Amino acid sequence: MGSIGPYSDAGGAFNPFKGYFNSIDGTLRPTKETRHGTNPATLETLPEVPVATEKEDQAAVSAGQRAFKSWSQKPWSTRRDAVLSFADAIETHAQGLAELLTMEQGKPTSLATGEVSYTLNWMRGMAKIEFIDEMRTTKQGFKVIIRYVPLGLTVGILPWNYPVAQLCQKMLQAVLTGNTIIIKPSPFTPYCGLKLGELAQRCFPPGVVQVLSGDNLLGPMLTGHPDIKKISFTGSTATGKHIMQNAAKTLKRVTLELGGNDPAIVCKDVDVDVVAPQIASLAFYNSGQVCLAIKRVYVHASIYDSFKSVVVRHVNGLKVGNGREDGVALGPVQNQMQYDKVSGFLSAAEKEGWTVVAGGVSTKQPGTGYFIQPAVIDRPPDDSSIVTEEPFGPIMPLLAWTDKDDVISRANDTPMGLGASVWSKNLDEARSIAEKLEAGSVWLNAHLALDVSVPFGGHKESGIGCEGGIEGLKAFCNIQSLYLSS
Repeated sequence: MGSIGPYSDAGGAFNPFKGYFNSIDGTLRPTKETRHGTNPATLETLPEVPVATEKEDQAAVSAGQRAFKSWSQKPWSTRRDAVLSFADAIETHAQGLAELLTMEQGKPTSLATGEVSYTLNWMRGMAKIEFIDEMRTTKQGFKVIIRYVPLGLTVGILPWNYPVAQLCQKMLQAVLTGNTIIIKPSPFTPYCGLKLGELAQRCFPPGVVQVLSGDNLLGPMLTGHPDIKKISFTGSTATGKHIMQNAAKTLKRVTLELGGNDPAIVCKDVDVDVVAPQIASLAFYNSGQVCLAIKRVYVHASIYDSFKSVVVRHVNGLKVGNGREDGVALGPVQNQMQYDKVSGFLSAAEKEGWTVVAGGVSTKQPGTGYFIQPAVIDRPPDDSSIVTEEPFGPIMPLLAWTDKDDVISRANDTPMGLGASVWSKNLDEARSIAEKLEAGSVWLNAHLALDVSVPFGGHKESGIGCEGGIEGLKAFCNIQSLYLSS
């Protein structure tokens, strides 16, 4: 594929922990200005990374446009093989990438390893999807071929909670369908993204997959560029709205996967000793820094006290610490901004008189990381900020319910609509509740269980469009109806 240089290590060896460059037009390029990330568990300064300017932005756009002309004409099998070779390259360096992920994001080693493994399964699963033109016959006698044609140069803007999975998901859907893509990692977690960009240069022609690290100026540069045809963004609803405004100037296609305030409704017939720890684990997965994590738990009043007791016991047994240590269940909150936001909810608990029945203690001391003990809030008011807003951190409110229609109304009383779950032994009853919930993904007796064949997206202000499945591939295409006369 492309000629790569400068290399990360002597002789061109790939080193996950050395040398971070932008990937532009098949080469690794430094920038005059640099910045650095911070290890959220130790507050140690991490290596310098590039800060892309308008110069790098334009160079990547030009390269992506050139590459699109030939890449879009490659057969599906060629594009699929390139994706699979990229997956193989990631697998070869899976351990190093997982260690790098823990270092920059903070998640425990087991979760970092799991993210890399999930990413590989997702890529290989998506590559198996049969994505072909469709044929229809009209009443007028036309045979019509429904074609899915690539859009052009696209952009993927990543969040900081899943930098490996998100990069590969956006990249794969773009390039499989014949597009080229520029990836912008989060400024908080640029390291895995840059190293994945380096690996990608060994698997794709120059300009097909490019990665630019930058500051807060880079996003608007990319989303506002007239030659970008689509933006796939995962992040906050507020930022998503700004991106949509910027994209509207040239009617760019957008896929927006935004915030969530996921409810879990627990019915009275559940096995409390089994379900309560499951729900607590799902709420605090990745320290609660998951858009689809359970954010509000509505428990039937008849089992509320016993459910709360089991949750508290489970949460008090969770080890919080550096993700590299054995037995750690929750790492730090990823950055200072998010730490301050989560701490603000804990301050509100004290100010507003909410009852904190577990955790909620900040363990951050000078020179230590952004650690917060997972907190359980007992019956906060429905209009309190911890119920109406997404903390995106280790805080879980427990609320009681008695009437089915009322709890459905309370669960839906949010501008968000990403995920939800219903927990009951009576599957008919659970489904009757689930079908009335306003969310893109709803589970019965599970949560956070995604499958490569199933589209994932949000309702209301949780997003536009979807990723995953054949629907995610179609989202990177224009539809062309080709009429053939008989």
